[in-house]
Parts: sequence; structure tokens; C-alpha cells
Amino acid sequence: MSTNAELFKRRQAAIARGVGNTTPLSAQRAVNSEIWDVEGRRYVDFAGGIAVLNTGHSNPTVVEAVQEQLTRFSHTCFQVMLYEPYIELCERLNALAPISGPAKSILFSTGAEATENAIKIARAATGRNGVIAFTGAFHGRTTLAMNLTGKVLPYKKGMGSSLPEIWHVPFPIEAHGVSVADALRHIDFLFKADIDPSAVAAIIVEPVQGEGGFHQVPADLMRALRQICDAHGIMLVADEVQTGFGRTGKMFAMEHYDISADIICVAKSMAGGFPLSGVIGKAEIMDAAEPGRLGGTYAGNPLACAAALAVLKVFERDKLVERANVIGERLKDRLRALAKHNALVPIANIRGPGAMVAFDIVKGDNRDQPDPDTTKKVIQAAYEGGLILLSCGTFANTIRILVPLTVQDDVLEEGISLVERALAL
Repeated sequence: MSTNAELFKRRQAAIARGVGNTTPLSAQRAVNSEIWDVEGRRYVDFAGGIAVLNTGHSNPTVVEAVQEQLTRFSHTCFQVMLYEPYIELCERLNALAPISGPAKSILFSTGAEATENAIKIARAATGRNGVIAFTGAFHGRTTLAMNLTGKVLPYKKGMGSSLPEIWHVPFPIEAHGVSVADALRHIDFLFKADIDPSAVAAIIVEPVQGEGGFHQVPADLMRALRQICDAHGIMLVADEVQTGFGRTGKMFAMEHYDISADIICVAKSMAGGFPLSGVIGKAEIMDAAEPGRLGGTYAGNPLACAAALAVLKVFERDKLVERANVIGERLKDRLRALAKHNALVPIANIRGPGAMVAFDIVKGDNRDQPDPDTTKKVIQAAYEGGLILLSCGTFANTIRILVPLTVQDDVLEEGISLVERALAL
């Protein structure tokens, strides 16, 4: 059997270096919230495949549903011959999503496909091209999605010229000195200096920024965005690729607000590890694009649809939305205690709704100063100690926790103890 080092060497020789690796480890098998590498070592998984595994690794209900579908057929291309799992899943999404009025959905394969098609739909519905996004946002790596993303490194540098008619405004983060008023003032500046609001098709926003550092949109800003969109006929697009499917303690993060979006993007934990994404929106908006303008050969693959329907079954049966809030409170309580521990790496700004939890690693003599170098060391210490952790954030100093919502209580406690050990550099 190959070792981690041998496989990493083969990876370097065979695979383009543009895809990065958080660890030099190679997975052999995984169950729920635990992973074993090719050398037989066990790890507690606090990454969840970057928020993909809310129902855990190899969930038996999901596996059984996929196996059953596989005995029937694995692919037809929905545009050629439709099938019930696609239709049933869209019916379920339409009923679940916090969309005002009748809703319709369409399925794709990746989060970037979802965000790009959401913008295409918004442009078709409005006859406009302009899009406003936020700094720190992550909407994907394909060309349009990359341009929507509000972070140059590592996503945009050397990747060609920016697409026209996409603008970014500051995302309000109190710890970074940016307020809701600052964000709204910049939108006003845009409308005065660069684009008339009548030319804007969409404002796209993550209810909780993912790669940007797990910062939640303040309620005042979300209400103001809804008012701006209503006043000017602009579509409000919620990118719930990372927040969707229970992670924030609601099935959709938009349920934390007293307004609704026109269009919602979903992916990641939607299908328990199978490649599937979707766009859900008001029916009249979703029908704006003519037949043939949307879709994809693998979009809404029947195996992935079967998996997604099983994921919904697991959420209902195991009450995972409620479980997310329990997990989140346990994590934040323990992290607050660790923040008071003088012998550990200094941490601050413990945050996040539900089980979408993060904290910042800061310099000991200045709690407002990010410490990305130490953050890298903590991530390394974590996996060397048996814990898979991820970092993120505008300043690369945020540790995010995306443990499966099905995690056993003892494994959750073990993982938190491993976080503490990793902070004891």
C-alpha cells in the first residue's frame, strides 16, 4: 500500500499545481466524522469536505439511495430524457426555500455553476448586465464566478482581465473597521459614479461569508439591500452554497432574516458528497431564460439527486437543523474558555450562527493584528495531532470549523480537545 509521502510525490508529478492541498495526507476510508489515511491513522474531521458533509461521511441512508438508483440508471442527461428524482428534488427545494410566492428550481453540478447561472437568470429577467458583489466574497473559480469573488489572492492573480460591469463594495466587519453605513455609502457612490441602478441586474451576497471568514451579514444591511433591490428592480441573490442545508442552525441562512431573496444558490451539503448544485427562485424570475439557455450534460445527475433526497430524509429524521445549534453552542463555549487560556496561541472574535463556527488567530501583544503565520502552524499541528482543520479569511488568520452535523458527542469533544492541543504551540 502506498504511503502519504509516496502519493503526494505522485500527485506533484501528475497533477497541475493550481489545485492546492491543505494537508499532505491521503484518505483511505471515512465514516461519519472520522477519516483514516492510507497508513491507517485516524483523524477527527472538522473540515467536512469544506462544508459538504453535513450528514457525515458515507451516511448509510445516502449510500443506500445511491446504490438503489445505480441499479436503474446512472445518466440520461435531463435535457434528453427527464427523470423523477430531478423533479422530486426541485419540488422539495421549492417548498423548503424561503422564497416569497411560487418558486421554481434548476439543478447543476458545482457551486460555481449555481452562482453563474443565478446571474444569467437575473440578467434574463431584468434585461440588464450590472452586478454588485462584496469584498471578501467567494462565489467560485470559473470566469464569471471568479470575477464575482471579492478576493484577488489566490483566485484572480494572473487569471486575465476582469469582466466588465461587476463591482465590489466593502463587506461590513466590525473588527475590520467597516460598518453597514460604509457599505451602503459605497453602493451610493457606485450609483453616482459608475452605473445607474437601472442597469444593475443583481446584488449577490453570502448570508455568511465562507472563504471571507465566516462573517454574517448584519440584519440592517440585508434589509437595506432588499429595499435597494425593490426600489430599482434589481434581483437579490443569496449565495447559500456553503451556508445552505442546516449549517447555520436554519435550513437556509436567509431564514435568519425578516426579508427574502429573489434567487438562492445551493450546493455543497445538498447531496452528501455527490456533485450537485441548484438555483431556486421566484417562478416568474426562473422562467425568464428561454429553453436551452440553461443546463449542462451532467447537471442534476440522477445519482446525485437520489443522494440529495436521502440527505433531506436524514435531516428530518435526525433533526439536524436543531443539532447544528447544539453543536455550535458547545464549540463556542469551549472556544471562549480557550480564549482565556494564557498558555495557548491568542484567539479572538469567536463567531458564527449554528455550527458555522470560526475564530481568529491574533498576535499576543495586539489582539487586533492578524497572525497568518501562526495560523498555518496551528493547521499543521492539528493534522499532525489527528485533527483536520481549515483556515480562511481576508487576512488568512481565521480557523473555521465545519464538523458534520451527525458527529457523535464523544468525537466532538475529542475534536475540541485536539483544537486546544494544536493551539499549544
